[in-house]
Amino acid sequence: MGDREPLEDAMNVRLSTYPQLRQLCWNRPNDAVVDGETALALYERNWRFVDQDAIIPREQKLLDRLVAEYGNGHFLAA
Repeated sequence: MGDREPLEDAMNVRLSTYPQLRQLCWNRPNDAVVDGETALALYERNWRFVDQDAIIPREQKLLDRLVAEYGNGHFLAA
């Protein structure tokens, strides 16, 4: 696999791969997968619960990609 992220086939996001997203989805199974649009909505709706200092580079890359693809370049934190 090389440099590729274990990410997303057709932008499906495995929650367990992204620590902050995983915490936002504490009530879902550990192996849960959500689509990209849902992942962005979860980040935006629950941004106040995200430890921004603890976001790992891989998760920031995911967030940037979600914003670009599903947020039209805009992150709308609630």
